[in-house]
Amino acid sequence: VQLQASGGGLVQTGGSLRLSCVASGLTFGSYRMGWFRQAPEKEREFVAGVSWSGGTTSYADSVKGRFTISRDNAKNTVYLQMNSLEPEDTAVYYCAAVWGGNMWSPGGMNYWGKGTLVTVSS
Repeated sequence: VQLQASGGGLVQTGGSLRLSCVASGLTFGSYRMGWFRQAPEKEREFVAGVSWSGGTTSYADSVKGRFTISRDNAKNTVYLQMNSLEPEDTAVYYCAAVWGGNMWSPGGMNYWGKGTLVTVSS
């Protein structure tokens, strides 16, 4: 299984980025997909998650109203649209896949990608 995240970069406060994660080696449409992030010297935290069908989404309170998660099962891809970015959003962003359940705990995910760095300058 491979999860390849891309789309990170350097952006100014208030800017936008769109992250993508392409999955291979798994039945993509059977997995819930999530985005997590880890800032320096901090624990990995949940950012956003989407159900296998795309019909249900969940967000961390810190990103509600600014970030949008979506998926395209025909393309085996999950996206994270990030708007109104703040310096506090600076982190390595990881996509992850989980089969079944309904929780979004980092320890409960089945597969992880390598991450893409997002840096928001003030």
